[in-house]
Amino acid sequence: MVQAEANQPYFYGTGKRKTSIARVRLYPDEGGPILVNGKPMDEFFNWAPWQQIINEPFRISNLANKFRVVVKVAGGGVNSQAEAIRHGIARALVVSDASLKPALRRAGLITRDARIKESKKYGLKRARRAPQYTKR
Repeated sequence: MVQAEANQPYFYGTGKRKTSIARVRLYPDEGGPILVNGKPMDEFFNWAPWQQIINEPFRISNLANKFRVVVKVAGGGVNSQAEAIRHGIARALVVSDASLKPALRRAGLITRDARIKESKKYGLKRARRAPQYTKR
């Protein structure tokens, strides 16, 4: 548990997905809106499946409305940011209560998804796409 600027304790977790990085703080208050980069979650992620992705750790651990969540996220696309936030929330929940780790691991929320874009190779157009072959 870490102390915030206003001496309010919080649990911290860092989530990553592709090139997105989410820094998550869970404050043990009665839940308010999840704030993402200073905006409410439903304003930042205005599509319901993204909101379901973010709320998945709370649904699995049955801790909905037990924490106030403040997130700073950068990099990547919108879906990647939502999955990075989910990863960060899951890690912060484990910091708050280690007994949640087996359930969150079974759901696959603790493990970092290491799939990233393959880098471009010289002599090729993309990572594996070769220039078109011409016989004549």
